[in-house]
Amino acid sequence: MIGNDVIDLSLAKKESNWQRKGFLKKLFSNDEQQLILEALNSFEMVWRLWSMKEAAYKIFTQQHSVRFFAPKKFECKLMQDLKGVVCYKGQQFYTSSIINQHYIFTKAGLSKEESSYSEMVSPDQIDTMIRRKLNVLTALKMSGIKQKKSKNGVPSYHYKTTLLTSSCSISHHGMYGAYSFLEA
Repeated sequence: MIGNDVIDLSLAKKESNWQRKGFLKKLFSNDEQQLILEALNSFEMVWRLWSMKEAAYKIFTQQHSVRFFAPKKFECKLMQDLKGVVCYKGQQFYTSSIINQHYIFTKAGLSKEESSYSEMVSPDQIDTMIRRKLNVLTALKMSGIKQKKSKNGVPSYHYKTTLLTSSCSISHHGMYGAYSFLEA
């Protein structure tokens, strides 16, 4: 399983006041709040942890076909470099983040070395770019590759009756879009 999330840092600065009373307490555990307050760049840490939680949540919703809001229950732990682990209900989700001045992109998987395809793209080009990548990987006609969504909105890609992605996650925020998928 794969999950991802992208945060447009400029948009996050404009639209969210993470320093307002109660914000951190509502979304983050005591340990996570401590990480945020001790970070050299607290703003960046808020959004890194949030993207880790979101990526892990997307895997959990694929596994259990449920949607809910409980970010504080997804507990983040930072590892070396930009790696991390998110724990929820005894399950571990391994994350890897890319952080630059424009965005934070986090991908989560059920193992440390999940073999997936991911790409940052324009938000309005996500579907086209996934179908193009699947065309390259499978040599199937791009026009025949279609997205289907589960009742919970989880995307998958098919060619006629053949499933092409065993897990797929799509994210967009502001100027940035991203996809990650595992081949079926």
